[in-house]
Amino acid sequence: MQNNTTFFKKIKNIVRTYLLMLLFLVSLFSCAQEKKPILGETAFQRKINAEYKDATTSPLKAKDRKHFEGLDFFEFDSAYVVKAQFKRTPNEKSFKMKTTTTRLPEYVKYGELTFDLKGESFSLNIYQNLGLVEKEGYKDYLFLPFLDETNGLESYGGGRYIDARIPEGHTMIIDFNKAYNPYCAYNDKYSCPIVPRRNYLKTRVEAGVKVFGKH
Repeated sequence: MQNNTTFFKKIKNIVRTYLLMLLFLVSLFSCAQEKKPILGETAFQRKINAEYKDATTSPLKAKDRKHFEGLDFFEFDSAYVVKAQFKRTPNEKSFKMKTTTTRLPEYVKYGELTFDLKGESFSLNIYQNLGLVEKEGYKDYLFLPFLDETNGLESYGGGRYIDARIPEGHTMIIDFNKAYNPYCAYNDKYSCPIVPRRNYLKTRVEAGVKVFGKH
């Protein structure tokens, strides 16, 4: 009788262990199903999608973030990675850059960039935010805003931005595939610099982030 009791106890323990393992596996599978991978064909696309999905870093409104899966991008095109000639303009006076609100941050024209894009020559001014350089990690940060002929169609009507760093020499790589929208494109609570008309490119820049919410 004692042997039978011992046997049934062992069977009971085995069944309990099996059920616990099954429950754990079901829970693990369920979590894996809920946590979708970050979309994007390039590291830049995956990085910006991850930031916009995260409530602590996203400019999206809560209602948009709730169903957010990823931004729309032009397909990566190496033709939009260009080597520009960089000309420093050290004697420029600082100015108050207009924004979408009454805020007027202080900028200075840091230099001029000239480059060829698909057989045509262009130039852009590149700027430095004098308030931002005081913050850690932004000492060498430069701001490259631009307008092009996709604005209001495939891309945001107010133009796009590219982040840059002060180059060591007289050239700089501009990767238009990393062009992104101002936060104002997603949420009107933000104050965004208005792209200077001087930085209008009379061509279609089919690279970078597309307009939000247009399908």
